[in-house]
Amino acid sequence: MLYSVFIALVLTVSAWAAPPAQAAIQTLPKVDTRKVLLVFGDSLSAGYGVPTGQSYPDDLQRKLDAEGYTWRVVNLGISGDTTAGGLARVNTGVALKPALVLLELGGNDGLRGLPLAMTRDNLDQMIAAFVRVGARVVLAGMTLPPNYGPDYIRGFETIYSGLAAKYKLPLIPFLLQDIATRDMRYFQRDGIHPTAEGALIVSDTVLRALKPMLGTAKN
Repeated sequence: MLYSVFIALVLTVSAWAAPPAQAAIQTLPKVDTRKVLLVFGDSLSAGYGVPTGQSYPDDLQRKLDAEGYTWRVVNLGISGDTTAGGLARVNTGVALKPALVLLELGGNDGLRGLPLAMTRDNLDQMIAAFVRVGARVVLAGMTLPPNYGPDYIRGFETIYSGLAAKYKLPLIPFLLQDIATRDMRYFQRDGIHPTAEGALIVSDTVLRALKPMLGTAKN
């Protein structure tokens, strides 16, 4: 009886001590050490109406990679967003600790005829939030259709030039400038959002503005 108990104990201890038949090999995820280039905008940045992967921020990432720039584009574009919406979620962008921010908001404010002072103040607060964490900001401006009237349009456009002067920011006066002066085939049927082909051109516009701040490419 005692012998049987002893044998049982030996077998139990051996089972505990035995190594697993096949040890699982864990591979830690690779840490992305590239600096963050944050695109913080609305439907123009989100890629409204174009296939997944064909927004201008997607094109921008491909062009940066092709030219040997070690930047990671993070797209926080949300369709329909206003400057108030952007301000409400600015901490999400700040938390990413971006080194560079392309701020593209305000178009929906203008299309809704919102008070210019409110749009200006919201953009001002977003710029200040990004600047406080050491990000460099490039401001992407917008304009409006002629039916909004010259005074409102002029005041709207002045928001961007005024804030760029205040913070000494690079300014793209009109994000869609390089397709607006071409054939309307670069726009979707709404006449507002770029097609996938138009987004390629917009990404060139953005890249030209960003290049002085990207550092040296590895290629």
